[in-house]
Amino acid sequence: MAKRFSNSSGPSQRQLRAGEVLRHALVEIMQRESFHDPALEGVSVTVSEVRVSPDLKQASVFAAPLGGENQREVVAALNKGAPYLRGLLGKKIELKFTPALVFLSDETFAEAERIDTLLSRPDVARDLGDE
Repeated sequence: MAKRFSNSSGPSQRQLRAGEVLRHALVEIMQRESFHDPALEGVSVTVSEVRVSPDLKQASVFAAPLGGENQREVVAALNKGAPYLRGLLGKKIELKFTPALVFLSDETFAEAERIDTLLSRPDVARDLGDE
C-alpha cells in the first residue's frame, strides 16, 4: 500500500507554482509602477519568495529593499499599498482568486551575512581546516 503524504509535509506543487507566478508578477509590477509613498520612492524592492495558503486566497510576500536600508518602513509602506498592488496583480495573473497580500520583512540576506561573518572568524576557520 502506498504511503500518503499529509499537508504538514510542506506546500503542494500547486502552492509553489502559484507563489512563483505571483512573485514574478509582483516584481514586474514593482519595476513599472511608481508609488506615491515617500518610503517607496526611488527604492528598489527585492521579492525573494511568495508563500501561498492552501486555498490560494492569501499570500505572504517576503520583501526587502535593495541594500537593506529602512527595511521596516519599506515593508510597512508595501502593506499599506497592498490593496492597490492586489488590484494590479488581479489584472496580470490568471488565477481564480487574487490572493490578499501580506508583506513580511525578508531576513534571509541578513542571516546569510551573519553566517558568513561567523565562518570567517579565525577560530571557526581553524576548526574547518581553512588556515
